[in-house]
Amino acid sequence: MSDKKIRSSSQLKTLREKHRDRQDSVKQWVTVCGGTGCRAYGCLKVSGALQDEIKSRGLDKEIQVRVTGCHGFCERGPLVVIQPSGVLYQKVKPGEVKEIVEETVIGSRVLDRLLYKHPTSGEKIILEKEVPFYQKQKRLIFGMNGLIDPTRIEDYIANDGYEALARILSGSKPEDVISLIKKANLRGRGGAGFPTGIKWEFCRASAGDVKYLICNCDEGDPGAYMDRSLLEGNPHLVIEGMLIGAYATGASKGYIYVRTEYPLAVLNASIAIEQAQERGFLGDNILGSDFSFDLEISKGAGAFVSGEETALIAAIEGRPPEPEVRPPYPVESGLYQKPTNINNVETWANVPWIVRNGAEAYAAIGTDGSKGTKIFSLVGKINNTGLVEVPMGMSLREIIYDIGGGIPDGREFKAVQTGGPSGGCIPKDLLDLPIDYESLLEAGSMMGSGGMIVMDENTCMVDVARYFLEFLRGESCGKCTSCREGIIAMHDILIKICAGRGEPADLDLLGEIAEAVKAASLCGLGTTAPQPVLSTLRYFRNEYEAHINDRRCPGGVCKELITYRIDPNACTGCMVCVRSCSVKAISGEKKQPHTLNAELCIKCGACREVCKFDAVIVE
Repeated sequence: MSDKKIRSSSQLKTLREKHRDRQDSVKQWVTVCGGTGCRAYGCLKVSGALQDEIKSRGLDKEIQVRVTGCHGFCERGPLVVIQPSGVLYQKVKPGEVKEIVEETVIGSRVLDRLLYKHPTSGEKIILEKEVPFYQKQKRLIFGMNGLIDPTRIEDYIANDGYEALARILSGSKPEDVISLIKKANLRGRGGAGFPTGIKWEFCRASAGDVKYLICNCDEGDPGAYMDRSLLEGNPHLVIEGMLIGAYATGASKGYIYVRTEYPLAVLNASIAIEQAQERGFLGDNILGSDFSFDLEISKGAGAFVSGEETALIAAIEGRPPEPEVRPPYPVESGLYQKPTNINNVETWANVPWIVRNGAEAYAAIGTDGSKGTKIFSLVGKINNTGLVEVPMGMSLREIIYDIGGGIPDGREFKAVQTGGPSGGCIPKDLLDLPIDYESLLEAGSMMGSGGMIVMDENTCMVDVARYFLEFLRGESCGKCTSCREGIIAMHDILIKICAGRGEPADLDLLGEIAEAVKAASLCGLGTTAPQPVLSTLRYFRNEYEAHINDRRCPGGVCKELITYRIDPNACTGCMVCVRSCSVKAISGEKKQPHTLNAELCIKCGACREVCKFDAVIVE
């Protein structure tokens, strides 16, 4: 095994050129998105069929099939891209593979029905780079996901992998690296936005013969999967970032803390660690230097509060994941009471790009206070669900409409929640808000790790606040009274309002409790938990008042305040709502107006969701 180790930067360069020559010898390659989302759609059957078809034609030496990480366009999976032409096919089925190989891979003819169709213009787009979803993105760190096989270190090396590490070890001092990261103004992508270089500087200055690094891949926000997809699709990028951080801080041991519920991330990161050890990027005397660093996986049990750094440290040590009072901060006394530097997946992944391209190039992207790019998980009532990487400062409007394709079925945009379950809800009036740390805080929300949930006109904002408080109620560790009891109290008031039993005084009480929880809680979960309440009270107070004063839910969501009926003039008798009703409350003949039995209706909303003619009326 030791004969595979790379012991110098020149040896790494030779190996890189060798792998590039091998890649260049392949005339075409077909990439299949192998992220978790596309796997659920059956992408492995598609890739298997491609490999079989190409092999059966004797073309496996000329055409390579590559299962990559997540491409980001999750709404359209399974995704297949024919390279180097860049033809993108979406929602591919195994039965279509033979035709794809025959017509496009061999014949260079495009299959029109598999192309992306713009949701508003109807235009069909051939090339991946010309799809609007990708055009306005700036994929500094996520772009490689669609090019490499995450289980092959050779692919990563061929694409400048470990070049940044070699450059650092060839003559830079640890202080030089820290200065570079400070000059780039890289801020932590886990949510707090603390300057990464300053955190590294604190850790390096802390006394101790042993220091640790941790990569936080807990990522428990509902609808968020940026870090998971990055670790699944390009684990060596994260490892290289951690190696550079270890050299800068003086750490000798590291952990990637990742949820057990993310089996593909665990698998690919484990494979990458083994490959990095085999090649000599981990272990003793890395690339022939005096620098040594070891890394291992620590699997978390799934507690949301483990995303808080002191709770995460407790989990790695085998203790209950409960936050602890700071100071001392982890950079002074963290894992096993040793100086510990913690950054999340996306933060570590930015580091190699900064080293390769320079602090000035990185700082030229973004706003004055928020540099570089940010990956967002764009989900909810949006045409193009997926992961997007955009420069800091891009407006919500550009993300939601230009990249996200707008709201489905021609409905109106109502709000977007940023920052996860404890983030704030931003209204339509602020669609032109630039996305950076300061702007979001001023608007009553936060960056968080990058969740972005879009809501349309049929959303009840009181119910949204109730939903997220219910989630946070279950995830609070219960250590501090303000968080434990305060979240329950707010949740109880919201249940009361949604049920039509609210009173005007409840709004003042709700605001007072929210401010108390925010001020008195120990960790970030508690201090930010009131934000769904405070932001909806700030921007959508009229909806609260409608629930209380008029016993009416403007969004048509709260079951105790609504009834369903079918408009006979709009109903076409398509039978779709009949099939969707689990309690058989809807009846009618084909091509005849249907009827809805209000006594049987459980108000689940399924009929409303599937009706394309707006015939289901909520009153």
